[in-house]
Amino acid sequence: MKISDNISIDDQAIEISAIRSQGAGGQNVNKVSSAIHLRFDIKASNLPETYKQRLLDKQDQRISKDGVIIIKAQSYRSREKNLDDALNRLRAILREAGTVAKKRRPTRPSLAAKRKRLDSKKKHSD
Repeated sequence: MKISDNISIDDQAIEISAIRSQGAGGQNVNKVSSAIHLRFDIKASNLPETYKQRLLDKQDQRISKDGVIIIKAQSYRSREKNLDDALNRLRAILREAGTVAKKRRPTRPSLAAKRKRLDSKKKHSD
């Protein structure tokens, strides 16, 4: 599965199982396992170490203490759509780990902005 231009993971690293879905679906929900339970072990994967460290440091409820990403997809009634949904969600988590957040530069309001704020406060009080 391709994550970005230079990062990809092999499909054997993703453990996919079909389970019975919850919620609406009529008789179909009782007969067919249409929900997808996806597990991806971060530590055992072939991702670069920077990706692995960012994922493990992330405070995300989908990542277990053992370093396994667990995704349950049951939004759709068909197994194929739920599988696509689960894989897209995994891809989004891994892409997010690849982007580095920009460091915030502290700024100060300009003198004109301060004057404008004070003038509006004076005008409002009158």
